[in-house]
Amino acid sequence: MNWSLTFAPLIPLAWLAGLAVVGLLAIAPLVFRRVRGAWLRLAALAALIAALAGPVLLAEDRQPLPTIVAVVVDKSASQDLDGRAATTEAARDALQKRLGDLRNIEIRTIEAGGKTGSVPVDGTELFTALSTALADVAPERLGAVVMLTDGEVHDVPQAAGSPFGGAPLHALISGRDDERDRQMVIRSAPRFGIVGERQTIEFEVLDQGAPSNEPVRVTISRDGEPLAVETVTPGAINRFTLEIGHAGQNIIEFEAAPLDGELTTVNNRAAAIIDGIRENLRVLLVSGEPHAGERIWRNLLKSDASVDLVHFTILRPPEKQDGTPINELSLIAFPTRELFSVKIDQFDLIIFDRYAQRGVLPTVYFDNIARYVREGGALLVASGPDYASDDSLYLTPLADVLPAAPTGRMIERPFSPRITDLGKRHPVTRGLAGADAEPPHWSRWFRQVEVDKPDGEIIMKGVDDDPLLVLQREGEGRVALLLSDQVWLWARGYEGGGPHVDLLRRLAHWLMKEPDLEEEALRATARGATLEIQRQTMQERIDPVTVIAPSGARRTLTLAPDGPGRFGASLPADEVGLWRVEDGERRAFAHVGPANPREFTDVLSSFDKLAPVVEATGGHIARMASADGDLETPRVIPMRAGRAMSGGDWMGVRMTEASVLKGIDRWPLFSGFLGLAALLGLMAATWYREGR
Repeated sequence: MNWSLTFAPLIPLAWLAGLAVVGLLAIAPLVFRRVRGAWLRLAALAALIAALAGPVLLAEDRQPLPTIVAVVVDKSASQDLDGRAATTEAARDALQKRLGDLRNIEIRTIEAGGKTGSVPVDGTELFTALSTALADVAPERLGAVVMLTDGEVHDVPQAAGSPFGGAPLHALISGRDDERDRQMVIRSAPRFGIVGERQTIEFEVLDQGAPSNEPVRVTISRDGEPLAVETVTPGAINRFTLEIGHAGQNIIEFEAAPLDGELTTVNNRAAAIIDGIRENLRVLLVSGEPHAGERIWRNLLKSDASVDLVHFTILRPPEKQDGTPINELSLIAFPTRELFSVKIDQFDLIIFDRYAQRGVLPTVYFDNIARYVREGGALLVASGPDYASDDSLYLTPLADVLPAAPTGRMIERPFSPRITDLGKRHPVTRGLAGADAEPPHWSRWFRQVEVDKPDGEIIMKGVDDDPLLVLQREGEGRVALLLSDQVWLWARGYEGGGPHVDLLRRLAHWLMKEPDLEEEALRATARGATLEIQRQTMQERIDPVTVIAPSGARRTLTLAPDGPGRFGASLPADEVGLWRVEDGERRAFAHVGPANPREFTDVLSSFDKLAPVVEATGGHIARMASADGDLETPRVIPMRAGRAMSGGDWMGVRMTEASVLKGIDRWPLFSGFLGLAALLGLMAATWYREGR
């Protein structure tokens, strides 16, 4: 019970002060002259002033508040190394037992580390988690903060002084003094690169705890495929030059051979992510006999800003013969040697549109085109009656790479092009607008070339389910055969037209090996705290995939159907770093957070980062366990503010004097009969004394 005195005056204070002054001026001369009864008059005046001031005695009923001790437990990924997590849990139990033996102490346990909620963060942020958890605690109630960690904390306050309002910070460090580790560090890497050009990455191998000058074997890979093996010296900066292989993310991994006795091999790997940017694709378009849809390919390719088009057209149809030599028919001589011999490998795609062999191209150049395809080039034959004629391209050396042989017959009757079951799963024709209806919501065509059973994949069919669009892989290259010249009807809007832009653009980009149009592909994408996995396939069923987290943890995941030829799944990406997805043949990578996370940049347990704050707050820092592995938990002693908060084998808790007010009892001193009796008694005594 706390007692205090307050006043509740019955008249304004100014009036009360004036009355007191007037009374004193009247009585003071009597006191100095020692007039009989003067002191009684003064006492009566004081009683009157006191009664008007309204003195009240307060009795406060207060309940003491417990002292808060915050125990911060590091749950980051580095705590899983070398038995640190088990040691930390044992130290936590021992500490909570010792704190539980003290009176009037409330323990708040805060688990923090590598993520906030479900969102992974870059590094171990214990102070941020502590500040959030203690937002409702007044600074004077905090008795101490105890951190159970390996010392690798990435949000240590830099300002001098105590961050806890005078409470001490004690740190118990897991791990051992003789730890050693090897780390791979990317010193510099470009963010972007032109596909096909060379870029240089600087990297370094660091040995901690066991410096060594022995050479280290470093394996370098791109998207999981080995590129090279380098032998380097620890501590030296090395350079590796590579060619940007494809558009989109190129993930370049550097992996150092393990160090004997090291804590973990997770940080033996480092990744550089380089976004590949394509220069303009080079396309050679050779148009043969003039026809109604001759400009369809030209208009489509010219509208694509990423395509550099070289276009040659044979303007004279074969029936118009006037005896003029072939080499004198063009305004500009057809540079056949430059295009089909010297510079053929510079093109990403060659298109023959209604082209028949008329002697313009010598046979040897068709041999060059066939070789170009086998070595990684792309060929598209958009055919019509020319393919079924005696001058067909199939009667040249291109027959070795073309997927279907013509029978010599043209089928000329209306039909609606349809997507085959295989085409519904193929990225070129999957999801074309209007394909789901029967008949499809696009215009009819009126002729197509009849062919024998083709070798490639039939993704569109025409009359009597005969092949209409056939795709084939030949060696390292690709070939497409379109067996009708009626696609221009879609472009002209006949009977409502059709999706000619989507079809032809996808077809061209598939031939040029656009990664998004691969038939068999495994992709992984990090979107915030979620890892999304997609599998594109021409098969109806797929096997489960293996997901490997940055820490090395593996899990098996079954992908669910997500439309024809597509399977997908998602899972929480609860670790920062490089995630891998494998299905036995394919591998995909996705990075969550920065390319080289701080959590595994330095995994050696250390006093260095927390020691300045511990010292500034007067706290205690020590290992959780001795070199023999025995747990060593310091004694916990309650202390008053202003005293030392730590010693050789103990740590202190600043006990708070905070309390909460539960109620107040009021006792007016000059109210009621007691006050009236005191006042009347003094006045009566004054009259009596003066009357004698």
